[in-house]
Amino acid sequence: MRSPSSFAVLAAALAQAHAQYLVNDLSFGYGPRIAPEGQPQIPNYGMQGRPGLPELLSNKIILTPVAPGNQRGAVWSSNQLNQQNWIADVEFRANGPERGGGNLNIWLARDGAHVIGTESIYTVGRFDGLALVIDQHSGSGGMLRGFLNDGTTDYRSQHNVDSLAFGQCSFGYRNLGRPTQIKIRQTDQKFSIEVAGRPCLESDKIRLPPGYNVGITAASADTPDSFEVFKLVVLTDDSHHYGGSDNTQHHDSYASHQENTHQQDQHYQQQQQQEEPKRKMNFGRGGQAKIEDPYDNVIPDQDASTISTQQAQFADLHNRVQSINHHLSSIFRTLGQNHGVGEQRHAELSSMINDVKNFLHRLDKLDVLEHRMGDVERELRSLRSELSGKLRESENAIKYHVSDKHEALHEHVKEHAGTGHTKLILVIILSQAVLAGAFYMYKKRKSSPKKYL
Repeated sequence: MRSPSSFAVLAAALAQAHAQYLVNDLSFGYGPRIAPEGQPQIPNYGMQGRPGLPELLSNKIILTPVAPGNQRGAVWSSNQLNQQNWIADVEFRANGPERGGGNLNIWLARDGAHVIGTESIYTVGRFDGLALVIDQHSGSGGMLRGFLNDGTTDYRSQHNVDSLAFGQCSFGYRNLGRPTQIKIRQTDQKFSIEVAGRPCLESDKIRLPPGYNVGITAASADTPDSFEVFKLVVLTDDSHHYGGSDNTQHHDSYASHQENTHQQDQHYQQQQQQEEPKRKMNFGRGGQAKIEDPYDNVIPDQDASTISTQQAQFADLHNRVQSINHHLSSIFRTLGQNHGVGEQRHAELSSMINDVKNFLHRLDKLDVLEHRMGDVERELRSLRSELSGKLRESENAIKYHVSDKHEALHEHVKEHAGTGHTKLILVIILSQAVLAGAFYMYKKRKSSPKKYL
């Protein structure tokens, strides 16, 4: 049963929703399906991605998958936001491993599909508009930061892009198991941002002009986060541009979606409250802890003779049936929790078994590698023995040929050395004799008497 405060909150939310008009050309995710069945595209939106396009499901868009990493995805509106006062409502979810990383960027920029595409705030160049960046900045559990640019600043060439943020707020967004809502609001008085229903940023000096496209981009790291977008809804209080029966039908659908979402949130909160530990701790005498168990607070047994009237019997029976009902409800909740824990442990055990199987497969590969290494070792040994034999044969052949040639050369030199020396000696003696004879004749002619005419 709902409490009066719950009805008041729901009525206030519905009254606020009915005060706005849905901009159908800039919205998706407010109905049962994001895109009509059988169509691979979102009406009035275009998807971009590197290396592949984002995955479009019936109720969400997966901009970056769980694996592999270093992926980029984007979705951009084909039409422009031409209203002065508006509300942009975005719901997303981020899942990933413990040390996963990445960022989600919400844009209101001029010609964003061509100027920005799949870029993030760290890789974009010049752009004209607003960027809201959601990541784990500086090791925080989660942070939203706002950036403004009039088209003159090149963010890609900046050494410290983080210093250009005009505001920030911290919040947790990873592995929550449920979508996180970000609501951007612009009125005549102020510009504000809410995260999960709580104020994040607010300023009366920021006012975005009309003519911007709405887009969402995401980028994952080596160990990736998976970013999923469930809804992007734009509301305005200007009924001149988006009036009529068709818009009223879509607006009623969005109001019904908001009511269902609010009911689901309340149900989730009530379930969380019911699943809180029932036991309370207090301190009794001596300062020792004493645990109070609500299951001990049961209706005490009474003697039947003490119940004399029919009204007392009915009251006692009513109380005991009600107590049994409470205990049964507690048992069912405990069973449900145990079932959830069992499913989680089963999933963990299945994951561990898969890891063991993968490890065993690797061990099989190691056995194959060991066999191959043994084959290589045997091949090397046989090659070594063959090389040793070839070297010995080559050595013997070289020795044989060298010794044979040496002996032949020795005999040849010995054979020709004697005659060669004798001829040389004879030539020297004859040349000396000729020189001596010539000298003798010269002296004889010189000593002979001279004849004069």
